[in-house]
Amino acid sequence: MKRKAHEIVQIIPGSIGEELDLAPGDKLLSINDQTVRDIIDYEALCSDENIRVLIEKKDGTLWDFEIEKAPEEGLGLVFKHDLMDVERHCANHCIFCFIDQLPKGRRSSLYYKDDDWRLSFIMGNYITLTNLSDEEIQRIIDRRVSPLYVSVHTTNPSLRVKMLGNKRAGNILDILKRFADAGLTCHCQIVLCRGMNDGEELDRTLKDLWSLYPSIKSTAVVPVGLTKHRAGLYPLIPYDKESAERVLHLVEAWQKKCLAKAGTAFVFAADEFYILGEKELPPYKTYEDFPQIENGVGLLVKFEKEFDEAWEEIPRVLKSKRRVSVVTGYSAGPFMRKIAKRLNEIPNLTVEVFPVVNHFFGPTVTLAGLVTGRDIIEQLRDKELGDLLLLPSSMLKAGESVFLDDVSLEEVEKELQVKVCPVKVNGRNLFATIMGIESDE
Repeated sequence: MKRKAHEIVQIIPGSIGEELDLAPGDKLLSINDQTVRDIIDYEALCSDENIRVLIEKKDGTLWDFEIEKAPEEGLGLVFKHDLMDVERHCANHCIFCFIDQLPKGRRSSLYYKDDDWRLSFIMGNYITLTNLSDEEIQRIIDRRVSPLYVSVHTTNPSLRVKMLGNKRAGNILDILKRFADAGLTCHCQIVLCRGMNDGEELDRTLKDLWSLYPSIKSTAVVPVGLTKHRAGLYPLIPYDKESAERVLHLVEAWQKKCLAKAGTAFVFAADEFYILGEKELPPYKTYEDFPQIENGVGLLVKFEKEFDEAWEEIPRVLKSKRRVSVVTGYSAGPFMRKIAKRLNEIPNLTVEVFPVVNHFFGPTVTLAGLVTGRDIIEQLRDKELGDLLLLPSSMLKAGESVFLDDVSLEEVEKELQVKVCPVKVNGRNLFATIMGIESDE
């Protein structure tokens, strides 16, 4: 394998790298005479107590170090690329792909599709396993990369090929079995498309995944997200009350079976199914350790629990009148209004919730994280918003103050003439912010 050179951009103060007089611009060539392909190799090779590191200095000279250190001690090197490699692109053409349903002309990063097993391990991104060679699968096993987060959707080979638009998609169960035999673990996701991979197909998929428990630790069942920008795409039908109820009935039957056999529910339905089916959310304890919360599974129940704890711990006293508005997605509106009703019991406090209809993506998209700045402006322009407008930070691009439609937080503040404050999706944080105090969340 051709040796890769990884440019160093920063040395952590007090680290081994600083002791070795390494500097930005130097390049890492190898560890233990092995080529470092990416961050997975780097972390694995650096975990030894005795390592040999080859560095190319900026002037082209080679420095060869033999280092003795604690196994958990890193070198303190920051590289030009976080992965120390290029990201893997998605090779699929999924009939339900949300990115394909975005309107044209937005920032390019919105249209980027990654499908990288390393990001799955590091960040919890869901991957389909359709772009892996046999050598790469074996590398995952050899490096003990676990847990991984896998978008399964169906274990029916021909149906998965159709749904993912990739002729290599049908061997998902074989790959998962290899991981199971090697002792690796995965969390799985099933995006349900009505009339396609639900019903008997969902039952089959859950049976196959359950057969690999405990290697498969948990499975989330979430409804497909459909925008109004689907011209020319595969015809899909959104879930309604009746169809959502059928999904919940099947999921709950599987939960009872899994609980009886292994003491775990194993499969969890997204909050959105309970909202669509007009069903009460399950109790907090039924979500176990919330393994699928990033899929919107148990998010509202956890939020309410955090709020309840804050309600007991934080003094409910305001010296002067305070009026706060809260923006949310349409589906979470009833839940957030229930929270606001409790808050309005506090003297001097008025809280009003504004569920925003998603005109940007279409009214069938009801999640708070997909609400856009322009929709907030247009629907709240003539409202009495009080002293502060709160919105979930999930509406904004990570690390930036911009919505999915490229409207900035500052633009919303200017248009609505109110201070806008993003809040983490955490019940305690919301309560503390409304009360005007700092939160440790």
